[in-house]
Amino acid sequence: MKTVSRLLLVALAMSLASCVTMPERQRLMLGGRYEELTRRFDVDPASPVPIKTSDLFPVCVAYSKLKRYDKLFPCLDRLERNFKNGDKAYLDLAEMVRDNPTLGSFVNMRTGQERAAILYDVSEYAYLMRAEAFIELGDYPRAVAAAKTALKSISRGSALETRSEIQALGSLGLAYALGGDKDSAQQTLRKLETVQTTSGSGKVHQGEKMVGLARICLALADYQGGLAWLQHDDSAFIRGISDLVYGSFLRGESMWSFQQLPLKYMRNKCLLETGQVQQAKDGFDELLSNPRTQDCGEIYWMLLFDRGCIAEKEGNHENAIGFHQRAVEVIERQRSSIHTEASKIGFVGDKQGVYRHLIAALYSVKRYDSAFEYVERAKSRALVDLLASKKDFAVRAGDDKAVRTLLAAGERAETEMRGEDSSLDRSKTRGLMGVVRERLREQCPELASLVSVTALTFPDAVSLVSSDEALVEYYHSGEDLYVFVLSSGGIQAVKLDESGLVADVQALRKGLETPGPEEPGELCRKLYRRLLQPVEGSLGKPSLVIVLHGVLHYLPMNALHDGNGYLIDRYSISTMPSASAIALLRERRYAATEGMLVLGNPDLRDPRYDLPFAQQEAVNVAATRPHSRILLRGEATEGALRKFGDGYDCIHFATHGQFNSESPLTSSLLLAPDANSDGRLTVDKLYSLQLRANLVTLSACETALSKVANGDDLIGLHRGFLYAGASSILASLWRVDDLATSSLMTAFYQQLRQTNKRDALRAAQQETRKEFPHPYYWAAFQLTGNAR
Repeated sequence: MKTVSRLLLVALAMSLASCVTMPERQRLMLGGRYEELTRRFDVDPASPVPIKTSDLFPVCVAYSKLKRYDKLFPCLDRLERNFKNGDKAYLDLAEMVRDNPTLGSFVNMRTGQERAAILYDVSEYAYLMRAEAFIELGDYPRAVAAAKTALKSISRGSALETRSEIQALGSLGLAYALGGDKDSAQQTLRKLETVQTTSGSGKVHQGEKMVGLARICLALADYQGGLAWLQHDDSAFIRGISDLVYGSFLRGESMWSFQQLPLKYMRNKCLLETGQVQQAKDGFDELLSNPRTQDCGEIYWMLLFDRGCIAEKEGNHENAIGFHQRAVEVIERQRSSIHTEASKIGFVGDKQGVYRHLIAALYSVKRYDSAFEYVERAKSRALVDLLASKKDFAVRAGDDKAVRTLLAAGERAETEMRGEDSSLDRSKTRGLMGVVRERLREQCPELASLVSVTALTFPDAVSLVSSDEALVEYYHSGEDLYVFVLSSGGIQAVKLDESGLVADVQALRKGLETPGPEEPGELCRKLYRRLLQPVEGSLGKPSLVIVLHGVLHYLPMNALHDGNGYLIDRYSISTMPSASAIALLRERRYAATEGMLVLGNPDLRDPRYDLPFAQQEAVNVAATRPHSRILLRGEATEGALRKFGDGYDCIHFATHGQFNSESPLTSSLLLAPDANSDGRLTVDKLYSLQLRANLVTLSACETALSKVANGDDLIGLHRGFLYAGASSILASLWRVDDLATSSLMTAFYQQLRQTNKRDALRAAQQETRKEFPHPYYWAAFQLTGNAR
């Protein structure tokens, strides 16, 4: 072992001494010049032409460091095929003999084992790159599998066996912890502890081991343990060697942003979480004083956020607001939800937590208009995060080619900002990202709102509220619950009592979904007192536009009761996903068509899903407008919607629907399968669809929500339809009664002949109440979008 180690060190020394003849791919990789490497030596992993591992490995490393996952995974697949064919070496002996005869002769004189050690088996590093990528993508089960494969692939007895084992165990423990498997994470942590680094060549890897242990501790929220390991990190030497090997020393630079910043941040984060606030404050201020901190945006915003939280503890609200606002600015420069920070510091930052703290700080100093603006931005950020992986949006305005060029430029710039190429000028990239966002807002504002945060100013929000309306917007995050009321008279903001809210909403939903002889009056009154009574003095308008949030998405606001009557008895009510959506939908009105498109009771190839009353409803609804096209059973397909959908200003679905709160983009309407579709019209598909509908009605079972859950990722089918081109959506909150719904829908379309959508729904619900008094039968439906 000692002999092999000495040989490897001699080989490394000779390589550095004769770097002028080092293969160019390796030179660029070791110099951290990943962008240049991929530009000059890009490979096609699908090519039938053999590509040696010594040529392919540096390119895969570059893709990994640049966070180009679309290129990385095919590159790793090709590497793994090489490994199966026995090609595992980092260095190519024939190339070495040709380019560096002295070193080549030296290697040729070694035994087979010594020669293999010098050329170096890189198979475990390919699997480690895969594990790190899956951690950053939040796919922890696959990260675990890749890290386990890396462990099995380690060349036992090699000079770098210890380092490989440390890295593999570190990735495995981190993936377990982030994936919620705490027991396995603890077991892996204990295995990593036993790796020998206190003597011999293992000392060189002591610092890396301590950092690996600390990351797992942070992922387990064990800050005391993380701090203990980081206190042992005496890795200045190895970081210096790393800078030398990576070539940054030769350029008079350091890989500070990508190597030292995460370590320093981790240590100060642990100090903060263990109550050593002053030391954490001093450490954070030192980091913020270094201009290179900004180069690592995924950690920079967390650093600003933590510093703001310290200001809160000190009672300095203005300082806290300043730090939190700067953190929000950094967050909003990013679209991606890639968690690059997770593999660096052991946890994923809570971006919504920044907004929550900022809104609370602004409310505490009575800056209600600014607090409202950040409520809107928080909701916009949640939508951007939800749609971060989607790329095939329909372009609803502007020049399609120009818009897609802008999207591609923005994606390239963001990838560059995430990457670890120290030779790039990130200030120029940040500027480019700003220009791209601005041009996208000019050309296609609706699409821009899905890929970047939409910032609605308070004066603009007030101007969107009609003289006969009041806008009631809720913000529910963690233990915070606020309501803002905007009207021509200004703004009122109240912090509401959040305790027990989820339980109350669950109880009301249970009472509504399983109707008995008694109406759930007390719960309806209790929730009115909690949510509306504190601001009822500001609701002096005939119509309410309500923006819900979090668990309130599950609540039928029209069924709340003030002690004298339901809310619907006093107001016409519509909802919006956000106040910003009003601006996008306000002028969206299409020319009316004579008929409507109706899809009813599709054949789902299972008699249990047949809806005979829904079929009759479809027939009745179609009869309210001449020249309607009615598609029943096997004709009610996704293909039919795509073929006929943009020819009608009103589209009605009478079918089953499903909402998946765990994966909202897979929520769907169930249509009849055909040759080109399984029949699931998902939210994800809607963002790639183009319609021209003044109204889309989702008269179906469970079209908006299923179970009560926390969070505001409940965009549901209605938001997808709004982007697809609908002006407004009428949808149900729970499984509805076929007969009552058929009656309500017929009344709604009859009313729609003589009044607007919001008032038509109110009249139809009041008429249905006469025959079916319990809110279960009439309160499920809500109108979202343009109410006119």
